[in-house]
Amino acid sequence: MPSFDIVSEFDKHEISNAIDQANKEVGTRFDFKGTDSKFELTEDKLVMISESNFQLQQMFSIVCTKLSRRGIDIACMEVGTPKPGGKTVRQEITLKQGVDSALAKKIVKLIKDKKLKVQAAIQGEQVRVTGKNRDDLQDVIKMLREENLEMPLQFNNFRD
Repeated sequence: MPSFDIVSEFDKHEISNAIDQANKEVGTRFDFKGTDSKFELTEDKLVMISESNFQLQQMFSIVCTKLSRRGIDIACMEVGTPKPGGKTVRQEITLKQGVDSALAKKIVKLIKDKKLKVQAAIQGEQVRVTGKNRDDLQDVIKMLREENLEMPLQFNNFRD
């Protein structure tokens, strides 16, 4: 029986490379000369540190450009508010990965409302869709790509 998985994930190595490129650009740009502006990457958070809110906005556009060039969808980022502290301003960006339960329920509801001959089951942080016909599965993929969901989705593990 054909099936595929709906997931939301990104390559951490690509994010690390994009952050390294963004740090190099911030280090060489004239408008950041003399500032201690930098990006710090932890497990699932990206922290931007600079001297002003304007520089944080510039850094955000730099990191968005670098991430999108490396194939990372910037919709997986949840931007926090800037927090001043002493001479610097910090802003945290949370990198979201995995389909949370609310989004998974929404995906299952969308698939059921379409009335295709497929079954959708939530399995942890992914949704497995199975059906008898490969064309029905492709219709589900097409329908989900057209929907405006808050997370970027990938369709993998397609089995025939």
